[in-house]
Amino acid sequence: MPTATKKRKSRTKGGANTTWQRLLRLLPGYDPFLQADDCWFEPETAQLYIDFIEQCCSHIEGALAGQSFLLQRWQKSIVANLFGWQKMDAYGRQVRRFREALIYCGRKNGKTPLAACLMNAAFFLDDEVGQQNFCAAGERDQATLSFRHIDGMQKHEIEMSALVKDYTATKTIVRHEDQSFIKVLSSDASTKHGGNPHIILVDELHVQRDRRLIDVFQTAMASLNRKQPLMIHLTTADYVRESICNEKYDYACKVRDGIINDTTFLPVIYEAGPKDDWTKISTWKKANPNLGVSVSMDFMKRECKRAQEIPTYENTFKRLHLNIRTEQDVRWLPMELWNSCDFAVNEAELVGRRCFAAFDLSTNTDIAGYGLLFPPDEDGDKWSFIPRLFIPRDNAEKREYRDGVPYITWSREGLINLTAGNVVDYDIIQSEFWADAKRYNIAEIAFDRWGFEAFRQRFIADGIPEDKFISFGQGFASMSAPSKELEKMLLSRELAHGGNPVLAWMASNVSVDLDPAGNIKPSKKTSTGRIDGIVMLIMAIGRAIQAPEERQSVYETRGIITLGG
Repeated sequence: MPTATKKRKSRTKGGANTTWQRLLRLLPGYDPFLQADDCWFEPETAQLYIDFIEQCCSHIEGALAGQSFLLQRWQKSIVANLFGWQKMDAYGRQVRRFREALIYCGRKNGKTPLAACLMNAAFFLDDEVGQQNFCAAGERDQATLSFRHIDGMQKHEIEMSALVKDYTATKTIVRHEDQSFIKVLSSDASTKHGGNPHIILVDELHVQRDRRLIDVFQTAMASLNRKQPLMIHLTTADYVRESICNEKYDYACKVRDGIINDTTFLPVIYEAGPKDDWTKISTWKKANPNLGVSVSMDFMKRECKRAQEIPTYENTFKRLHLNIRTEQDVRWLPMELWNSCDFAVNEAELVGRRCFAAFDLSTNTDIAGYGLLFPPDEDGDKWSFIPRLFIPRDNAEKREYRDGVPYITWSREGLINLTAGNVVDYDIIQSEFWADAKRYNIAEIAFDRWGFEAFRQRFIADGIPEDKFISFGQGFASMSAPSKELEKMLLSRELAHGGNPVLAWMASNVSVDLDPAGNIKPSKKTSTGRIDGIVMLIMAIGRAIQAPEERQSVYETRGIITLGG
C-alpha cells in the first residue's frame, strides 16, 4: 500500500509540467491556476493519492467486481486537484488548499464509488490522528450505499482490512491504531452536533430535506484542532426551488466562472445547457463524463426515446441524466403541448350535450370549484373542457400582490369568480352548478371524498339523484389511467380548452409523482402553484372513460332541475 512520505516535495504555483496542467484544467470551465493565490501544486502528493486508489481500491459489484479501480482522466483530475494543491494556513501549517467540493454530474457516472475511493485515500494516507469521517445523505439507505463501497474496498485489500474493524450494526469502521472512524449519518440533524469532522461525504445533495445537516457539518469544520477538513458534496441536478443543493450549485458556478474568488472550493460541474439539443449524443457527453464507461450508450438512447414519447419523463431525463435544472420535480405538461390544444370552446353550442362534472373543494381559502368535460359528439369532434373556478376576494388580492398571479384581472375577464370575504362562498358555487345542470346533460359528478360530503348532501336534498355522485380517489389507482389519457388527448390534439389562461397557468404548475410501476398522479405537494383545474379535468376524464355508453335520459331534454322546480 502506498504510504505518505515526509520528504520535501516540489512546490510550484504552476507546480506541474504541461501534462499535469492539462489534467488539472480538465474540469469543465474551471482553471485552478487562476485563483491559486499563495497555493501551490505538489505532483508527488497528487500521484500518491492516485496510486493508492488504483492499487488499493477495487470495484465491489457488477461485472468489474474485484478488479482494480482504474481512474478515468476526469476522475484523476478531481483526485489531483483535491489532494495535490497545498497552502500554508494562518498558523504556519501546510494543509490542503480545498476544504469543500461539489461533484455534479448525471446518474450512473460512478460518483458514489469514486467518493468511496476518496474517503479511503484520505482515511489511510492523510497525516491526521483520530479522524472523524462521515457518510451522510438525505436518507440513511443512500448514506449506507457509500459506506458499503468504502467497506467493500477495504475488505478486498488485505493491508487495509488488517488495520480496521467494521461494526455492521452501527455502520461504523474503526482504525485500531488511533480510533479514527468512518460512520454513516442520515439527515436528521436534530440529533447531530457534527463532531469534529475530518472528511464528510454528502451523497445525493438534491434530496436533502433542508439545510440543517449541512450547516451542522459546516460549523463543525471550524475547529482549529482539525487542520484540513474536507466536505465533498455529490449530486445530480435539483429542480428549480429554494434548496441547499441549488445554493451550493449556484455558489460553485460563481467560483468556476471567477465571479467569486474562493481558493478553497472545487467546482466539478458536468451539465448540459438548457438550450442544448437534449436528444444529441454531444449533449449527453457534457453531463456524463463516464458515457460509454459506466453509463451505457444503449441505456441513454432508450431513456432519451422514452422521454420524447412520454411527456411525464422528459424532465426526469433532463434533470437526472443531463443535469439540467427543471421547473418541477417531474414535469408533466410541456407548455407547447398544452398550448397546441387551445381550440375554441363555445358554451352555447354545448347546451344539452352530455358531460361529466368533477369537483375539487379541497380548500375554502384558495381556489375551489368544478369542471365540465364534454366527450366528442361525433367523429372529428374534440373533448371540450370548461372550468368553473372560485376564490375569496380578500385572498385573491393578497395573493396577487404576493405571488404576481393576476386573479383580479382574470376575474374581470370572467375567467374566475371572486366571492366576498376570505373564504369561498359555497352557496355561490352551488348556484352556479345548478345553472350549468339546467344547460347541460350532466351524466356523473366526480368528487374527492375530502371535505365534500356536506356539499353532496345539500345537492341530494335539492333533488340531484344520489347515484350521480361518484367518489374519486386521489391516489395512483384512480388518477393514473385518466392522467395518461390526458397525455394522449394532448398528443393527438383531441382536447379543446379554449386557451384559458388560468388553466394554462395551472398546467405550467403541475408536477407528478411516479411509482415504481410507472403509474402517475398530479402532486399538489411538489407542484409549484395551484393545479385545481387540471385535477378536475383528470377526474372528469376518469369518469368519462369508465362510464357506460350514453343512455336515453330525461336529463338529455331538460337537464337537472330541483324538485318542484
